Amino acid sequence: MKKATIATCLATVLCTTSVKADTLLGLYIGGQVWLSQADGSFGEGDTEQATVKLKNKNQGSYFVALEHPIPLIPNIKLVSTTLDTLGDANFNGSFEFDNVVYDGNTNLATTFDASYIDYTFYYEVFDNDLLTFDFGLTVRNLDSQINIVGDVTANGVTTPTNSQLSVSGILPLFYVKTIIGLPFTGFNVFAEGNFVSYDSNSVHDYQVGVSYSVLDNLAIDFDVTLGYRSVQLDLNDIDDLYSNLTFDGVFAGAIIHF
Repeated sequence: MKKATIATCLATVLCTTSVKADTLLGLYIGGQVWLSQADGSFGEGDTEQATVKLKNKNQGSYFVALEHPIPLIPNIKLVSTTLDTLGDANFNGSFEFDNVVYDGNTNLATTFDASYIDYTFYYEVFDNDLLTFDFGLTVRNLDSQINIVGDVTANGVTTPTNSQLSVSGILPLFYVKTIIGLPFTGFNVFAEGNFVSYDSNSVHDYQVGVSYSVLDNLAIDFDVTLGYRSVQLDLNDIDDLYSNLTFDGVFAGAIIHF
């Protein structure tokens, strides 16, 4: 009897706290500033790779999501993320990039400019003040460019030479998100991620952190967030690019819910 009573009370709390999400449209707008550290390797082949050390730099990420009570039709979330930084690449022996052969043991001034838009379609299994759990699929539209400058020797003359490789492609990913509320505190713990592994390609993009409810009423909710984010791009022949690059670091952000 005691177990049945506890279960009944818990079910009542879950149902009561999910009324708003089940019966109304919800619009979420948010963003974060992310101090990322970046390193890894890249090249136009899986064996000829240049090791790159990129500078720490603030990155931006912004999103808008629309949730609705219509059964079977997924909710939608659009996320825009930039990964722009620069640094130096090193390699042993000669290195060929964009049909340019660079001298051996030369530092390459490297600029990495990337951006992607995620189109996420997801379902809510739970959505209340105690527990949120979403799952779905993400279509990532990746657009990036790598520029390098290094020494090239021809006919005994060494000159700095620039080359670049533009990369674009569509990546399908699995999506999952969970939020655990800490009752009577205003704090939540959350984790969110996109990930996939296929044909020697492996991509993950996850974040974990805490949020605090600054404003919570029937008209608008406003939360601030703080956490850690990691993005790995282990790509195998995406527009001739082979890479194993990792961007990670702390972030701070804000979310508005209408």
